[in-house]
Amino acid sequence: MAMCETCGNDYSKSFQVMMNGKIHTFDCFECAVQLLAPACARCGCSIIGHGVERNTMFYCCEHCARHSNGPPIDEQENVVPEACATEPSLVQ
Repeated sequence: MAMCETCGNDYSKSFQVMMNGKIHTFDCFECAVQLLAPACARCGCSIIGHGVERNTMFYCCEHCARHSNGPPIDEQENVVPEACATEPSLVQ
């Protein structure tokens, strides 16, 4: 058995991920995402898909990439894409 480096669970079905030359051990994808996934530069959610890269910054979706230099999201007609709605501070 191997111990998850995110939560410390010692699990017989753990798995390893190599990223940037370092091997990480996890007991579930949730723990892997929590530790390894980049955060959106605008809304802060974990980017678990392809995301969008602009000017060395990573965004969860095209909406966040387009509006990253604009006013905060709560000043933009309160339009929050579903993918961004996981960030409680962005949802009114």
